[in-house]
Amino acid sequence: MDRRNFVVSAGAALGSLPLPFSEPWRTVQAANRRVQGWSHEAVADDEAYWLRIRQAYSLDANHVNLNSGSVSPAPRVVSDAMDRYWTVTNMSPSYYVDELLYPEVEHVRRRLAGMLGCDPNTLALTRNTSESLQIVQMGLPLNRGDEIVSTTQDYPRMITAWQQRERRDGVVLKLVRFPVPPPSMDDLYQRVFAAVTPRTKVIHICHMTYTTGQIFPVKRICDEARRRGIFTIVDGGHTFAHFPFTIDDLGCDAYGSSLHKWLCAPVGNGLLYVRKEAIPRIWPLLAAPAAQDHDIRKFEAIGTYPVSLRVAVSDAITFHEEIGGARKAARLQWLRERWMDGVATTRGVQLLTPRDPSQACALGAMRMDALGAQALTETLQKRWGIHVRPRFVDGEFECIRVTPNVFTALHEIDLFVQAIRTLAG
Repeated sequence: MDRRNFVVSAGAALGSLPLPFSEPWRTVQAANRRVQGWSHEAVADDEAYWLRIRQAYSLDANHVNLNSGSVSPAPRVVSDAMDRYWTVTNMSPSYYVDELLYPEVEHVRRRLAGMLGCDPNTLALTRNTSESLQIVQMGLPLNRGDEIVSTTQDYPRMITAWQQRERRDGVVLKLVRFPVPPPSMDDLYQRVFAAVTPRTKVIHICHMTYTTGQIFPVKRICDEARRRGIFTIVDGGHTFAHFPFTIDDLGCDAYGSSLHKWLCAPVGNGLLYVRKEAIPRIWPLLAAPAAQDHDIRKFEAIGTYPVSLRVAVSDAITFHEEIGGARKAARLQWLRERWMDGVATTRGVQLLTPRDPSQACALGAMRMDALGAQALTETLQKRWGIHVRPRFVDGEFECIRVTPNVFTALHEIDLFVQAIRTLAG
């Protein structure tokens, strides 16, 4: 065997051998065997099953993490994979990365495309949602006076990107307000198109808002925008691997997400989908050769980056698929309903997330009359060791965002409910 074949064979062994035999993996497989044939709803509140899933993570049992909306821990099978790939990288970075790890990036692309239901050649691998969306925001040709419609509850970094284009290129950003929770999905649709004019060239909306977890009627909005010749950008930072859907379910021109939230992949991974016909229209953030004008990979030309983090995404996909996307979503819905039911009638508490399961999943938001969002966040951490995230929309509202995950235990949700009731007096 020559050196090249030896290296490739050795690297393949390092990348795959530990996974099927690792203790966390056996734990998940044993849990799945126990509930084989059960409905997703039946598994959602079976605490014995989810405690097995929890054991697949390295968690601080004295800390209640209810902020998966920002970043989630990776299960041990993923962190083990990161270690293996990092070891391979350090054996001879300039050679082993080129020969072993870069070729595996295409496998990651194919697996992510399979989850999203799109052609792998429409999917770029990025570092996070912000990078994904700003590639499109900064690279889409627009003229002075062209209008972009978004909302006041879109992610601040994305609003900042459009504001920079306002200063630089003279485009016009129009931000739509909506109540929380909104009266209906129809109301959201109508508010967006009430802001559209003949000069509107882009509609930029969240699939799920980062504030209250409100799901938008994305397909309906994108279909109407396409009919009017308006380019659509969907911020999916909180939806990929959160609940099942495909690109066809959205109908958008561009979609970006982070993989360190609901997929529980290594921090520093994201994805960008661009409709194939639109790829040539968009300039990459960093220069790429003309030969790549039609190639989705032009958006990945960022220079040197830690490839070991990217190829470990496949292990996160395997872990996600072993649980099952629909089963996972049912559990996340159940956890949100559990705490919302627990505080719904508490004096001075207002819920800002709809109870309609078509409009929300894991993310939920609430506020209290007695404490502002920042004070409530700090009090929960100091007195009960509960970590949530405060959210503020200037001139509209503030709240705490509560985001459990598959590793969240029932007793942690009930502790949160007890804490809110205690603070409400």
